[in-house]
Amino acid sequence: MKETKHVLGVLENTKKAVTEENPIKLKELSNQTIHAASVEQDPDSITVAVIVYSLSKIIERKKFQTYSGWPKFYKLIMMALDGSIAALKRGDHRLFKEKLKSIRREISKLSGKLKMYIQDVFEKAKINKASRIYEHGISMETTASLLGITMFDLAGYSGQTGISDVSVSRTLDVRQRIKTAVQFFK
Repeated sequence: MKETKHVLGVLENTKKAVTEENPIKLKELSNQTIHAASVEQDPDSITVAVIVYSLSKIIERKKFQTYSGWPKFYKLIMMALDGSIAALKRGDHRLFKEKLKSIRREISKLSGKLKMYIQDVFEKAKINKASRIYEHGISMETTASLLGITMFDLAGYSGQTGISDVSVSRTLDVRQRIKTAVQFFK
């Protein structure tokens, strides 16, 4: 992983934001990470960004905390964050990756509505973060591959959000181009 120091700081701040139930801070941390991940195209940073964004959505929805599996899920998240922070501090990237994977594995062990909702949040978070990477100029194919989603899902979401319509990708109409060219040569 290329951004070890950055990811370590993000994870430490993520743990604090989860404890404080601060979804806004979690979204900010995810956005910071996705920017760095876009530049480096680092799958580990992308995974962290998806997890942090998912946590923001989960913390934001207070009803999740009323489900019977919530204490188990919360404990799992805190243990995974602690383990991944400790692994990064020791420079053990293999264990770091394993701790991130454990979050997804443990979610599959939950039961009932909480499991269904949390799995849905994670899937939507992958698509959301893919659209942000795509927005940074990474090709749709590469982005979809990095996040393990289909290009169809990414294109559909990007089309809904208007990412493909950002002003950078629009050209001036013919009259505006001529006017600009004339002003340039005056």
